[in-house]
Amino acid sequence: MKKIKIVTLTLLLTFMGFAQESAQSEVSLELPKVSYIDSLKATFINHSTSNCIDERWLEELSNDDLYETMFSDINDVDIDLAVDYELSTDLLKKRLKKLDAKTPFVIDYNPALENVIKSYLKNRKGSFERLMAISEYYFPMFEEHLSKYDVPLEIKYLAIVESALNPKAKSRVGASGLWQFMYPTGKQFNLEVTSYVDERFDPLQATDAACQYLSSLYQIFGDWSLVLASYNAGPGNVSKAIRRSGGSQNYWNIRRNLPRETANYVPAFLATLYIYEFQKEHGLQPKKAPVTYFETDTIRVKKQLNFQQVSDLLDISVEQIKFLNPIYKLDIIPYNEDKPRFLRLPKNKLGVFVSNEEKIYAYVDYIDAKKEQPSYVTASRTSSSSSNDSNTSVQYHKIRRGESLGLIADKYNVSISSLRKWNHIRGNNIQAGKNLKIYSSTKATSSSSRNTSNSGAYTVKSGDSLYTIAKKFPGVSADNLKEWNDISGNSIRPGMKLKIKG
Repeated sequence: MKKIKIVTLTLLLTFMGFAQESAQSEVSLELPKVSYIDSLKATFINHSTSNCIDERWLEELSNDDLYETMFSDINDVDIDLAVDYELSTDLLKKRLKKLDAKTPFVIDYNPALENVIKSYLKNRKGSFERLMAISEYYFPMFEEHLSKYDVPLEIKYLAIVESALNPKAKSRVGASGLWQFMYPTGKQFNLEVTSYVDERFDPLQATDAACQYLSSLYQIFGDWSLVLASYNAGPGNVSKAIRRSGGSQNYWNIRRNLPRETANYVPAFLATLYIYEFQKEHGLQPKKAPVTYFETDTIRVKKQLNFQQVSDLLDISVEQIKFLNPIYKLDIIPYNEDKPRFLRLPKNKLGVFVSNEEKIYAYVDYIDAKKEQPSYVTASRTSSSSSNDSNTSVQYHKIRRGESLGLIADKYNVSISSLRKWNHIRGNNIQAGKNLKIYSSTKATSSSSRNTSNSGAYTVKSGDSLYTIAKKFPGVSADNLKEWNDISGNSIRPGMKLKIKG
């Protein structure tokens, strides 16, 4: 009986082993080839402290139509024409008096102001409900900076009049960003503009510059309504209007001598202030913003990065990165030791970046190493290709949902620039379902054709690592470099001469 049990157990174990082996064989046949970026991301330490920005909300935060509407109202509407809307003048006067008592602005009743308020309530109620939701993202940051410079907190409403809270807003005359800085004024307050960056589009830096500018204007005029007029038209035009009005310092008395846009500008600001302060009385119901300023943070970059690389590594859309980092004009974060640059991300994505920083920069090195080879290596390859049989083949890759150019380039061991060139692609946008053309070449070589007696040297450059240097030389590994140059760890420094054998 015992013998029968042993035989049965042996047969069972044999069957299980065979089944397991078959299952493993079957699974291994179905497993797709794992790309370098996928294998790298599998090792990432992950965090989940907050959500990314909802795509629909992101579209709302960067919508242009609110800016166009506000710009049109200020420039084209005749605010001296009466507006038919159910709001009694006596009630409005009482509310304006209450508002005047609690703000440093002089808020007197004026028929033009009444017309603007009624026009906004009649025609722009939906727009203001949207703006009130968007303002939940920006206002905490505005208030922090305004307090720092002792500027009235009500000035936060000025960004609504200027840009409708669109960080990428650009006027027809070139004023840019949330606070609509012209190029010379931006430079005056240290907002840098280069081929890569435009700091007028950076919410933090532009807000700080706006606070400085408004403070300096108050020192000149001593009246916040005149400060607002100066912010729009320039202090020179306001000074001229004061002289032409017989020296009057009251905005409403000099208004007729100001440019048309500025004549409508201060009433637009005061009307916005009124509508925000009395939103409940007028039945406005803003939607709750699903993300606030305080749920994002920044990290200083240590190498040049592009938005597509960050998107591929952190699984965050390029659109979200663009929204959070409007300062970067070419979707590239440049690196310069003398000028720190920062990447803003949702906190959960920032946690992943910080925890896996070395791996992220190793991937950037890997991508950079694939872009080009030193000239002497390229020349060598070119000369050898003429003497060897060479066949070029083409294949097609059907783009799957969620794939990026970087991921596809990595899969086929080609560069992103080559993919763009072969498929006439500009930028990084690709569409799921489309086919990409992939070229590859194979060369008939034999082991006997390799000259193992050749050797050379490589001078280490800033940002190099053993891994990126090894990738520049076919058949060379980081361990080879360590062995040939008596390097025990991974540390190398710019200027070092490394022996290259092969």
